[in-house]
Formats: sequence, C-alpha cells, structure tokens
Amino acid sequence: MDVKKVRHFALRRLGAVVFFAFFEFACAGVIASGQESPNPSSTANPFYGSVTAHPATNDVLKLSLDDAVRRGLGSNLGLKEAESGEKIYQGEKNIALQQFLPTVKASGGPGVYQFNLEAFGFRPGFFGTTGAPVPIPADFSFITKTTLTQGRVSLDQTLFSGPVIAGWKAAGAAARSAYFAKMSARGEVVQQVATVYLRCIADASNVDNAIALEAQDKVLLDQTHESHLAGTVANLDELRARVQLQDQQQQVIAAKNALEKDLILLKREIGIDPGQQITLTDPAPYSDLAAQTPEEVRATAYKNRQDYQNLQNQVEENKAIHAAYRAQRWPTLSFNGYYGVDKVSGVPSRGVFAAMGSLKMPLFREASLRGQTDAAAAQLAAVNAQLDDLRGRIDEQVRSALLDVDATAKLVGVARSNVDLATQALSDETDRVTAGVDDNLALVTAQARLAAAQTNYVQSMYQFNLAKLGLARAAGVIELQYRDYLGH
Repeated sequence: MDVKKVRHFALRRLGAVVFFAFFEFACAGVIASGQESPNPSSTANPFYGSVTAHPATNDVLKLSLDDAVRRGLGSNLGLKEAESGEKIYQGEKNIALQQFLPTVKASGGPGVYQFNLEAFGFRPGFFGTTGAPVPIPADFSFITKTTLTQGRVSLDQTLFSGPVIAGWKAAGAAARSAYFAKMSARGEVVQQVATVYLRCIADASNVDNAIALEAQDKVLLDQTHESHLAGTVANLDELRARVQLQDQQQQVIAAKNALEKDLILLKREIGIDPGQQITLTDPAPYSDLAAQTPEEVRATAYKNRQDYQNLQNQVEENKAIHAAYRAQRWPTLSFNGYYGVDKVSGVPSRGVFAAMGSLKMPLFREASLRGQTDAAAAQLAAVNAQLDDLRGRIDEQVRSALLDVDATAKLVGVARSNVDLATQALSDETDRVTAGVDDNLALVTAQARLAAAQTNYVQSMYQFNLAKLGLARAAGVIELQYRDYLGH
C-alpha cells in the first residue's frame, strides 16, 4: 500500500471523526439550552433531514416515541451519511487486504505474426555463405507468417513489506473509527428525535392550557357583559375582560403555530412526508432519576461513549501510519512468476515458465523518510492530546449533566407548586368577584398568573426530560436506555 495514500486516507478520516465528536456535543448543548434555530434546516445540520419513504395519505398516523425513534434510525439523513462513510472505509480496508493476497492472472489465445527475415539479417545468398549445402527453393520468400498459441498463468505475491502491514493496521483502525462514528450518529438521532417529540408534547400541553384559559376568559366576558347591561359593573370591567380574551386568543394562535412547526420538523427528521397528518400517542413522561455519582457515570461513559472509542481507534490508526513511514526503511521481499504453454504452427507445444524473487531496499532517501516519520509522529501526538482532553471533557459533561438533572428536577417541583397556588388563587378571586366584593381586575391578574404558572410547569417538565436525555448521552447509553432515563 502506498504510504502517502495511507496518510491521506487517515488524515481525512481523522478530520471527519473529529468533526463528528465536536458536532454532536455542540448540538447537544444547543438543544439542552433550548436555543434551537427558529427554522432549522438539513442544509446546516443533516440530522434535521431525512429520506422520505412514503407519500402523505389521508389517514392520521399515530406516532409513539418509540415509533419516532425507530423511523429516525431508519431514515435520518445524518445517520445515512454516517452509514455511507462506514461503508467507504470498509471498502478501503478491503483494498488494503488485497496487498496481502497473491495476484493470479490467466491469459491465452492465438496470434498471427508476420516477419521480414531480411530485417533479421537473412538475405539472398546468405545460406550459401555458411559453407553448408542448403538447398534454397526457387520460390522461397523472406516474408513469413507464423501462428502462435499461448496459455499462461502468472502469480505476484508480496512476501514481506513493512508499509503494507502497517497500512493494513491503519485501514482496520479507520474502519473501526468509522463504525463508532456511525454509532455516535445513532445516538445523535435518538437525542434529536426524542427532543423534538418531547417539545411537540410540550407544545400540545401549551395549546390545551391556552384553549382552557380562553374558554374561561370567554365565560368571564359573557358574565361581565351581562352584569354591565344590568348596571352592576362598570364598562371598564367589560373592556378588561374583552382585552383579556383577545390576548388569550393570540396565545392560542401562537401555541398552535409553534406546535405545527415542531410537528413538521419531527416529520422531517424521521422520514415522514411533511404533509402527513400525525397524532402523538405518548404523554409527557415524568419520573425521578435514581441518584448517581459522577464517578459512576464517568466509568459508564468511558466504557460506552462512541466518540471516546472513536478517538482511541484514531490513536491506533495514527500509530500504524507512523509505523508505516518507519517501515519504509525495511527491505521489501516479493515473488512473481508464470507458467504457460507456447505452440507455434507446425512445431510441438512447449512448456515455458519463469520464477523470480526480488529484494528492494531504499537508498539515499533518509531525509524524506525522516521528514515523513516526524510528521506522522507529530500527528500521533496531536491525537493523543485530543484523547487526553476528551477524558477531561467527559468528566466535565457528566458533572454538568448531573447538575442539570438535579436543578431541573427542583424546578419541576417549584413549578408544580406554583400551578397549585395560582389555581387556588384564581378560585378564591372568582368567588370574590361573584360575591361583588372585588372587580375583575384582580381576577384577570389571577388568570394571567395561572397561565404563566402553567407555561412554566410545561417548560420545566420539558427541560427536566432534556436534562435526563443529556445525561444519558453523556454516559453513552442514550440509544439503549433513553426510555429508562425518561421514565416512559
């Protein structure tokens, strides 16, 4: 294997894998913070796209979280690209394997050849000058034709080559690295799909809350209007109630629009036609997570994180490349030969063969070899430094994820309490307004506080579930255990 090609191949592999490692956690950080792009596109992020498998139908498709994840793993564009990358490097590995195997070729067939004997030194009178009585036919022609039939089998085999051995090791490490890049992409798909599914559930809850508050505001407006006609309340109270209803109607429109846009994004990520009508069947999950220490999660991450295993294989790959450059100083031993049968028209067939061994040793290339070796050693040192940095980054991500889970769990408790308090406050204020003790200003304020409390509760539940997904991702077990972490 050409060492320059090995190095180019490995460096290209390194760049792709480092991008995956950076990209997955950049996306995870954006998702966890709830600051996604308002109009995410597969142009900037392939995990927002998919290969659409079926056209839209008139039926409403019921979709659970497991169904969404399964569809995403089967059609997500980002994962398809990672799978294609793995196949490319598996092909490169097979190409490297061929360097170890003998090359056997078979050839044969007839051929017609015409010779000019005068061009080879045979001229008229030549045979008479040899001193031997050679009769020359009167019609003898110095232009002659011959039919040659050949059959041949040849073999070429590299018996020993340091660069070939090291190149095979580098190709194997690159193939394993591509496999872990694919597995990392699968984890990205699970997190992306689950995140959007949970956001759609939160959107649907916001829509339900907004519609319920709109209905309450409509009842309040009707009651205030009747009271105003009866002369028991001022016109200002009716205006307040009408403004409150219209404001809530705006909230309903905005909530429905956010839900529809997020449903379109979900369908794009899992290969469903954007025009297909779907309904989500899973409710918002909620369960407390068993307490884990940073040391426990970090040990799980070192064992299961695909990006960590990916980078470990990059180290092995670059070690093999460095060894390949050093091995160029070693001699290369090879064998080639052939065996065949030649038959000329009018002459019995004859067996022909050749067997040759060659030993090649580089001379006067020390400067080039030393420069290539030093460059490969520097690349290896850079990858080792990245691996050391990743160990520290995993520790940082694990600790941050645990803090997020703890903080968002507390926020859920506070938000739930706020909803209960706001509900009780609204009930009490409704009684006061009905009894004529207070005007509807305090009632409108109480309704707004309940709406805010309900929205905060929905968002805190969403952030809590995202934090648990982030912890599963940090531990490297999101694909297999996302349901356990969500408590679904």
